[in-house]
Amino acid sequence: MWSQTHWQHTVYGNNDPSQRLARYADIFNTVEGNTTFYATPSLQQAQIWRNAVNDTFRFTFKLPKHITHELKLHNAGTAVQQFFSVMAPLLDVTGMWKIQLPASFGPQHLPVLAQFLTQVPQGLTYGVEVRHPAFFAKGDAERDLNRLLISHQCNRIIMDTRPVFAAPPTSEAVIDAHQKKPKVPVHAIATAQHPVVRFIGHPQAEANVHFFQNWLKQLPLWIAQGKQPYLFIHTPDNQEAPQLAVDLYRLLQQQLKYTPTPLNDINLLAQHSDATAQMGFDL
Repeated sequence: MWSQTHWQHTVYGNNDPSQRLARYADIFNTVEGNTTFYATPSLQQAQIWRNAVNDTFRFTFKLPKHITHELKLHNAGTAVQQFFSVMAPLLDVTGMWKIQLPASFGPQHLPVLAQFLTQVPQGLTYGVEVRHPAFFAKGDAERDLNRLLISHQCNRIIMDTRPVFAAPPTSEAVIDAHQKKPKVPVHAIATAQHPVVRFIGHPQAEANVHFFQNWLKQLPLWIAQGKQPYLFIHTPDNQEAPQLAVDLYRLLQQQLKYTPTPLNDINLLAQHSDATAQMGFDL
């Protein structure tokens, strides 16, 4: 998301609301386009978004929930074609297309995912986010999922919700996050070249440093392997997300011992034959 009214003073300054995306792209080098999950924009709107960013900025758009949650990837060819037709102006600045699947999408549905990955436009980069508990149990279901993603060079999206679940449910935003975010183990696995980390932060900024320590080790490791990770920072209400993103990125810069340029090695907001051998840390 980039159109956040409560970022007016911290991110946008005195810029006109229509300039928010352009200002955002001056600071960060990627954004999670959550809006497409709920509604496909018009072709005109897609072109406006394209015109607002430079050539090195990268969007990561979610596929519509009509495809992932309503059709559950079944008979979705027409819907996929229509979506990518509208999003055509953004193809050159979209780093990843996210396939977020509901918790009801379990191991028995993997053949559907396999078929779907052959039907989406080829030559693009995809990431899959699963929420079914079986995909986090280190059993056959998780191994089958990882092998499937590796075979299609599709990135597994990693949700790190430890920080937000460590926060007491004393605010409306935290309570809402506890209800909507999956409380699943963190399996830091790269199934393709652009591992994606979605770090759902604690509302108290300093509390996040502890939970970020293993990422300070894992992200540089992936970079050393020639991968280019995506890191997205969220907070329960997202009001402090930009500052938290900058703070955690500075820790990464110190760890890497150099100051990266936008999209040099790691994208920031605010992916082998043996799947188990790609496991990083488990928490």
